[in-house]
Amino acid sequence: MYLPFQGFISSFRLLDILDILLVTFVLYKLFILIRNTRAVALIKGLLVLGVVTVVSKILDLHVINWMLQQGMTVILVALPVVFQPELRRALEQIGRGRFFRSGQVISMEELERLIDEIVAISESLSKTHTGALIVFEREVGLNDYIDTGIAIDGLVSRELLGNIFIPNTPLHDGAVIIRENRIMAAGCLLPLTSDRSLSTELGTRHRAAIGISELADAVVVVVSEETGSISYTYGGHIYRHLDGNALRNVLKTFLNRTPQGLANIFKWRP
Repeated sequence: MYLPFQGFISSFRLLDILDILLVTFVLYKLFILIRNTRAVALIKGLLVLGVVTVVSKILDLHVINWMLQQGMTVILVALPVVFQPELRRALEQIGRGRFFRSGQVISMEELERLIDEIVAISESLSKTHTGALIVFEREVGLNDYIDTGIAIDGLVSRELLGNIFIPNTPLHDGAVIIRENRIMAAGCLLPLTSDRSLSTELGTRHRAAIGISELADAVVVVVSEETGSISYTYGGHIYRHLDGNALRNVLKTFLNRTPQGLANIFKWRP
């Protein structure tokens, strides 16, 4: 027992440590890429089939084991088709240099401009009692929800957001999803929260904001159509009746992805 272990230690090199760290990093990035997407359920199904296959082999259940092995072969061939959106997304991020990049993606000047635009349009919509739902993507990708809306990929501005949320227009009732400082899509469909303890004052727009914050680490700004009140959601919680300064502080806390900004989020409490 001791000799094989001693031989393993003596043959271990610094390059092996680097190799393990690189594989761990890539697997972590892949996990972040597919987390809270439909791919997670597919992976869980594959793991269950794998466990059942091993158990059937141990118990000598030959027929079941043969059927599962044949099924796994077909599944492995079909995987590139099933995971096509995730594979395409990973390749796009590698090509853009985002896959291996972390931390603040936009500059602090761009972040300040983004926050100014969001605060300005939120206050404007609040005065006119115009409903709005604005989702800010953070670490967890929201591509599954972006795909439900109309692609825009435009720079965030108060004028563009104001036009999107004009009442009785096709995009008014959906959500806008923002990645970094760009509007990726509008009119997006979000999952509703199933929390029955919420106030009956909260309508579909607020319940959708809470729902997406339960599934991802997104921060969501909501303007009520009925009261004009500005709220935000994070981690399945909703915080209502914000003024412009309070909204600015919230966005600075959650959208600043520098080490200092991340430290502020760790200090955040519901």
